[in-house]
Amino acid sequence: MHPLTIIGLGAGDLDQLALGTYRQLKAANFIIARTDQHPAIEELRAEGVTITSFDAIYEKHDAFQQVYEEIVEELVRMCAEHPVTYVVPGHPLVAEQTVQLLVEKERAGLVNLTIAGGNSFLDPIFAALRIDPIEGFQLLDGTDMHRDDAQMTQHILIGQVYDAFVASEVKLSLMEKYAYDHPVTIVTAAGSTGEKLQTVPLFELDRVTEIDNLTTVYVPPVQNQEDRLKDWSTFRAIIAALRAPDGCPWDREQTHESLKRYLVEEAHELLEAIEQQDDDAIIEELGDVLLQVFLHAQIGEDDGYFAMEDILEAVSSKMIRRHPHVFGQVDVENTEEVLQNWQEIKNSEKPQVASLLEGQERYSSALLTSFNYQKEAAKVGFDWPTIDGALDKFEEEWQEFREEMQNGTKERQMDELGDVLFTLVNISRFLKLSPEEAMVHANQKFRSRFSFVETSVKEGRGNFGDYTLDELEAFWQQAKGREKQ
Repeated sequence: MHPLTIIGLGAGDLDQLALGTYRQLKAANFIIARTDQHPAIEELRAEGVTITSFDAIYEKHDAFQQVYEEIVEELVRMCAEHPVTYVVPGHPLVAEQTVQLLVEKERAGLVNLTIAGGNSFLDPIFAALRIDPIEGFQLLDGTDMHRDDAQMTQHILIGQVYDAFVASEVKLSLMEKYAYDHPVTIVTAAGSTGEKLQTVPLFELDRVTEIDNLTTVYVPPVQNQEDRLKDWSTFRAIIAALRAPDGCPWDREQTHESLKRYLVEEAHELLEAIEQQDDDAIIEELGDVLLQVFLHAQIGEDDGYFAMEDILEAVSSKMIRRHPHVFGQVDVENTEEVLQNWQEIKNSEKPQVASLLEGQERYSSALLTSFNYQKEAAKVGFDWPTIDGALDKFEEEWQEFREEMQNGTKERQMDELGDVLFTLVNISRFLKLSPEEAMVHANQKFRSRFSFVETSVKEGRGNFGDYTLDELEAFWQQAKGREKQ
């Protein structure tokens, strides 16, 4: 195995190279460049230095990762035959994926690396843009960039923006959070005689014609909080401000206990929006539910017991553990196997309890408590084999309720009514229907129809007392007819 020497060509022309680096290049016997697209390459060739490149590999593949992997494999093969000097733009260890892949090969004992210097593009870019990185900055790869990578309060430099296609992908990722006209600066050949800075609105990023392998995109911080409302940290800061000593008196007074009823209310309003298939309402109601989560997290942090990070860690860890078919090596064929694995993992995580029904209560809904009780009992075989048994039981309980209606006390009537409702919940479970959602739907339906009746009364004689029950029933039937239409 012969040595592989990696040399960085800096961010611009040959004048940027250190003297020692220049001498290494002049003395090298076999030099190959990742790409010809660098001003120092042409200057070195003009001085008689022979340099080949991997540019042909770029033409073979649609994805940069495939290009980088083939380059690395070729370099390893070459080193088996003779020493190689590999030159890359900038500094070898700054935003250079092929070098990172070569480092992995070195750890595996497949190549012997020597990494020489070379100025990175960062220093000349900081100088060109007049920014201080200590204020907070990010360096992102434009070929592998995602919406959540960008921190809106920091200076962001995006490298590897080779062409208009990559610029378009970067633009689309940024526009998921940033305003469409947020200013961005295209920096080309920073620190060289050909240095150029061009500032454009974000939506024009991919329309700039002068984009090449020496291009870096700069995204300045968003100063105004109102322009960072799509950022998680902004919402967290808002909640913290509400709970701060000089914040909102109402928010400061809230506790986990006082907020319980609001979480239930917001959840039901979300269910209503989903039922109506109203996307705008779903967005609003999801926001209200999220507000409750963040308020509880902030209370936990204020009290010194837990913070949002603890919540994220707990739920993320649980999702990974309970989805071994996604994050592990377990194979599943269908949803039933997924649910079976989930329950087995859940059971292994929970301590043994005195009763299967422990922890199944839902204080906000007797219907859900009933549903959960029956579901847990069914898991151990305490269940009707088919829905017919549940239907027969309903008929039995209904008859007992009717008998108590005739002669029973209020306590007995209440008891038998509970049995009737319990059997109805059991029937809903067999049909894989949520009794809670069914009740919500029934309430919404009643409200809609009764509102029509109210409107009809007001537009008619004006008072309910002016109508017979049959006439009101006619309005009700009209409301039902309108729903069918």
